[in-house]
Amino acid sequence: MPVLQALRPFAHREYRVLISALAISIFGSGMWAVAMVYQVIHLGGGPLELSLVATAGSIGLVAFVLAGGIAADRVPQRLLIIAVEGANLAIIAAISGLAMAGWLQLWHLAVGSFVLGVGAAFFFPAYSAILPRILPPEDLLAANGMEGTMRPILQQAAGPAVAGVVVAALSPSHAVTGVATCHLLAFIILNFLGRHALGAPHNGADGRAHGRSAEAEAGTTGAAKTSVFHDLREGVSYTIRTPWLLWTLLWACVSVLFLIGPIEVLMPFVVRDQLGGDSRMFGFLLAVMGVGGAAGSLVTASLKLPRRYLSVMMVSWGAGSLPLAAVGILDNFWTMAAAMFVFGATGSVGMVIWGTLLQRRVPSHLLGRVSSLDFFVSLALMPVSMALAGPAAEVFPIWAIFLFAGGVCPVLAVIAMIAARMPADELAHPLERPAEVERATAAGD
Repeated sequence: MPVLQALRPFAHREYRVLISALAISIFGSGMWAVAMVYQVIHLGGGPLELSLVATAGSIGLVAFVLAGGIAADRVPQRLLIIAVEGANLAIIAAISGLAMAGWLQLWHLAVGSFVLGVGAAFFFPAYSAILPRILPPEDLLAANGMEGTMRPILQQAAGPAVAGVVVAALSPSHAVTGVATCHLLAFIILNFLGRHALGAPHNGADGRAHGRSAEAEAGTTGAAKTSVFHDLREGVSYTIRTPWLLWTLLWACVSVLFLIGPIEVLMPFVVRDQLGGDSRMFGFLLAVMGVGGAAGSLVTASLKLPRRYLSVMMVSWGAGSLPLAAVGILDNFWTMAAAMFVFGATGSVGMVIWGTLLQRRVPSHLLGRVSSLDFFVSLALMPVSMALAGPAAEVFPIWAIFLFAGGVCPVLAVIAMIAARMPADELAHPLERPAEVERATAAGD
């Protein structure tokens, strides 16, 4: 049964420890998304100031994500994860203390946002790398699916909803204190990870799963240690010469430019000006989007991959952006909530298929580098989007910004499908074949 399959990783103690800490940490991140917005507003900031603070976090993430991927292969992942969570705790606790004392300034929030972005750049590559050390290969897909279901519920739904209530009932500084408490609990739990999870795997788990010898693994490890830039160039070269991969990443990069800024920076003002709502309404709209994401992820993971997997993925992403075109003109909460639900659900459908494609069609010896490059390219324009959203709202009406953002992404999705010849490509590479065959075929493309 799909539900039982999804629960299999919980039979392993180390996974239970890791996923518990991750759940609490991303719940805190969801609280921070709302607490930070209203802390900026509480300090007298508007769209421009909020854009600057949000941009700082995106810069930290994008600037260090490749370094985070390299560190995950060279530094013991257990120590790296614990260190990142400790840094998150320190910076949020400092912001909480400054806010409670009445000394908090906007630049403190910008610095804190930057540090949290850097932490995320190091945390999630290490999290992905440590999973093969604590789970058998047959449970990895279920573990990734569990994270895909859990993240929208906690980071986009529960966390923002709770923070919105705390801000409305108490103050933004109390919500920040709640975020600090989450990171404290996650830090404590992570210290219960077993010491056997200290070493970096250097893709050893992948090698064993595909029958590579220990000598081959050692050779790969040595190459990774002495020629990082060569490995990076090899991953970039493979991406450029693989049309479905290249054009999907290009679409993701441009869609981030058009969508992230309006959602993260301008949505609070849409709620205030069009719906007459407060932090609670904003938090619950994010929650609805998160619920949609969880539902889309769970349903897709429970079904067989469609034969036209590339087409379904791009149509889900492209058509799923259309409801955002109407956000700037909607004046009814439930209609806007429905639009956010559809956007979250279709986005998760595409992401579940995309993650499977990377695992099935990218050669195993390139999978780590391509995954890191995917993360980097997909987020490269996030700081730009954050930075432009505030100034754009000073020049154009917010409804026009949402109309353009929601309308251009479907057009770009169609262009990507045509340029990469995705309909023909997916028929030439059916995923019903074993993963090893797909990787061998991809390597020869």
